[in-house]
Amino acid sequence: MPAAQAQGFNPFNWFQEQFHPQHNYEEYAPPRPRRHYVYHPHVSAANKPAKAPAVPPTFFVAVLGDSLGQLLGQGLTTALSDRPEVEVLHDAKEDSGLVRDDYYDWPKAAHDLVASGQKINVAVMMIGSNDHQTLHDANGSYDPGTPQYEQIYSARIEAVAKIFHDAKIPLLWVGLPIMKSDRFSAEMAALNDMYRQYASRNGATYVDIWEDFVDDSGQFSSYGPDVDGQVVRLRAMDGIHFTKAGGLKLASFVQPQIRDILNGAVPQDDAALAKIETTAPAGTNSPAANAAVAPVKPPVGPVLPLTGPVLAPGGQLATLASAPTKADATSLVEQAFVNGKTPDAKPGRADDFAWPRTELVRPPPAPPKPASALAATMPAKTSAAPAAPAKSPASAPGVSTH
Repeated sequence: MPAAQAQGFNPFNWFQEQFHPQHNYEEYAPPRPRRHYVYHPHVSAANKPAKAPAVPPTFFVAVLGDSLGQLLGQGLTTALSDRPEVEVLHDAKEDSGLVRDDYYDWPKAAHDLVASGQKINVAVMMIGSNDHQTLHDANGSYDPGTPQYEQIYSARIEAVAKIFHDAKIPLLWVGLPIMKSDRFSAEMAALNDMYRQYASRNGATYVDIWEDFVDDSGQFSSYGPDVDGQVVRLRAMDGIHFTKAGGLKLASFVQPQIRDILNGAVPQDDAALAKIETTAPAGTNSPAANAAVAPVKPPVGPVLPLTGPVLAPGGQLATLASAPTKADATSLVEQAFVNGKTPDAKPGRADDFAWPRTELVRPPPAPPKPASALAATMPAKTSAAPAAPAKSPASAPGVSTH
């Protein structure tokens, strides 16, 4: 019975149908309005049409390497965003390296990139995080640290660097950072020594970043100052890759060299071009000797000390005091600092401790004047009739004194 009930069987269904017939109340219900849905197809980032840049790029930076190279390319894109004429080409291949040429052959990939016709002004290579493994070739297998491994690996480094050197493309080879594992860090340090030695043989510039991602004791640290000086997390949880802030800091050690190459490729400004000496061709009218020529203001003027010798003709910024003569040997400076004699205080100065203070002493009273002089100064007397005495109240008529 439980199985039948599970399948929806009801043995009393006939009884309910006879005495309680079911009614379909939906027949009397008003019709519900139907909703009309408009389908909007989802536009993904890959299918979204790319917006044309305001300034067409004219300077191209190709970033190659493994997953660390990909993070470096993302950081360079952000670091160079203030230069709209620069475009970063992301040509790095994840899980690639110089050991597994059967998976991805970097010398061949570099050759194909140069031969593709793509304009490249600077190439940046960061690779090696996947090369701590056995190297295989037609003659055998070689572990890292063996002479055969170093010989084959260094030949592949030189092959990549030579491709860009022959194409006259500057190559910046970025070294590997310190890793969380001590053994892994030792292997990466050995690869950095090979990059520094063999990449520079073909004109590549090695960029060392090892000391920029260690703590004060020279050990691995996931945290550190970013490009703004704030202490943030720079390395991922695996102790190998970088965070977004770490990738931007990584790019900060590479983008100065790129900017130097970029500034050297653009034409010079008017001030620099004005310094170039030119000669008028034969048969042309040269300017008159006495013609007024506007001077060109240099970008930065010479640094002149204020107490140095006078260089401006007819003008002086500061002069040195003349040497004291024998007659002036007792000057104020020599009395105070050489002879140790306190200079005489001037009245009214802070070091004047004389008492009583001269400015507070009252002048002596003036001597008395003679009688003749005093009489001359007094006003002359005038003859006038004496005034009548005033009557007292007792002498008044009708007033009794009793």
